[in-house]
Amino acid sequence: MSKLKVTQIKSKISEKPNQRETLRSLGLKRIGHTVVREDDAQTRGYVNVVRHLVRVEEVDE
Repeated sequence: MSKLKVTQIKSKISEKPNQRETLRSLGLKRIGHTVVREDDAQTRGYVNVVRHLVRVEEVDE
């Protein structure tokens, strides 16, 4: 199954509370932090909410 590599590229300081919580739910804590998550509907939804704050790459494992 494929996975998504999600990297935070912008600050969450001036963002809405729901977007801050979404970053926390993804496991991102600071700029430059990267997590690898399963490529499923829930993760795609999270990424869609904060697409302006993160960079997403597909990883095959």
